[in-house]
Amino acid sequence: MISVRYPIGLTKTRADYNLLMNRGGVLSSREETCKRVIDPSRRATQRPNMSAFSTAIARDPVKQFSVFAENRVGRLYDLTSLFQSHDIHIVALTVLDATDSSILRFLVDDPDQARELLINNDFPFTEISVLATEIEGEHRIKDVLGALLQAEINIHYVYSFLVRPSEKNGLVVNVEDSEVAAEALNTSGFRILTQADISR
Repeated sequence: MISVRYPIGLTKTRADYNLLMNRGGVLSSREETCKRVIDPSRRATQRPNMSAFSTAIARDPVKQFSVFAENRVGRLYDLTSLFQSHDIHIVALTVLDATDSSILRFLVDDPDQARELLINNDFPFTEISVLATEIEGEHRIKDVLGALLQAEINIHYVYSFLVRPSEKNGLVVNVEDSEVAAEALNTSGFRILTQADISR
């Protein structure tokens, strides 16, 4: 479920709105046309049963915030300064640049407090659950992608962690079916992270 918040008085165009609502601003129209088409009937026969593992992920999913920011000097600085002043740590970050604005996607170690700060300081944002997996190093990125390819999971975007409490590497993955993707990665030996795993 995607929630969208705009501060009072913010002017937004339909393009801006569509960018945010399209999975937190994850796909351009050209990227959308490049997605591989999966036969739904074939996918249905491959879908695994809900396991205790999947249930644990569903109960404590990793939360990603996507903040809509005008292209003006200092906006990212304002956000990071706000978080730092309240002892909130950004553990993963990526930026999607558009013509007149940017989408700042990030994970934090305290999503509840971050959400409150974003609302109270008039930062327009969306919030979704994403898949996060632990990897031993960059050489394992291919294996993560291979596991998702084998399960015929379309990937919307991927970015890496800046830091984790365990000091291990990690990837943030937004996919079309998180439950099936998590099962596929777990079966391939990858540890799927919960929000508790990245909180300090």
